[in-house]
Amino acid sequence: MKKARVAVGGTVHDAFEYKGKVKLTDGRVFSEEEVEWLSPVEPQTVFALGLNYADHAKELSFSAPKEPLVFLKGPNTFIGHNAWTKRPDEVELMHYECELGVVIGKTAKNVKKKDAYQYVKGYTVSNDYAIRDYLENYYRPNLRVKNRDTCTPIGPWLVDRDDIEDPMNLPLRTIVNGEVVQEGSTKDMIFTVPDLIEYLSSFMTLNENDIILTGTPKGTAGVHAGDEVVTEIEGIGALKNNIISDKEFA
Repeated sequence: MKKARVAVGGTVHDAFEYKGKVKLTDGRVFSEEEVEWLSPVEPQTVFALGLNYADHAKELSFSAPKEPLVFLKGPNTFIGHNAWTKRPDEVELMHYECELGVVIGKTAKNVKKKDAYQYVKGYTVSNDYAIRDYLENYYRPNLRVKNRDTCTPIGPWLVDRDDIEDPMNLPLRTIVNGEVVQEGSTKDMIFTVPDLIEYLSSFMTLNENDIILTGTPKGTAGVHAGDEVVTEIEGIGALKNNIISDKEFA
């Protein structure tokens, strides 16, 4: 099942996909444009992966990491489907990044890879924009690169774990203004979903609605005010986002 969180008439509702539309748990049905989309779960601790695709590391002139390169994201970075992302007027290098989001379903500590999927609630799509003007070191990305308000659209759906046969073999792509600009597959991750759950839970407790953003393949490029950006993962959904300038946002 594809689930969502939306706002209608100023009230937040749980919802699900119904015949190409959005059906609230109270039975009302709306078109995609009639609701305000929120992140499909309320994010708790969010882990993001850097350089988790060898082809992306290569295009940035880096060797593949020997262990997961992980950083954390604050809650104000997250917005929903069809929302606006503010592009700082002073920057030159703001790049889209299509990523598989893994939502944790229950408390996890010292999980072994063979058991890892038991702790997954489901999967979503994220576009984890990077503002590389501020990058100090690819192995230590600073806050201004990855923690800007509105710069991580997520959704539209949370797809139940058991509805995805193999999360490690999902085509993904990014479309900017109708043109496909990035293509890849989750099969090319350096550290798989089970790898990441085992690694993170080995030294800290994971909780329900923690999210792991698993990195992006090669093909990242800049976006500008006025661009429409769609990040899509087969079987999970297409996440649409619009870029606006500081002036427009204000």
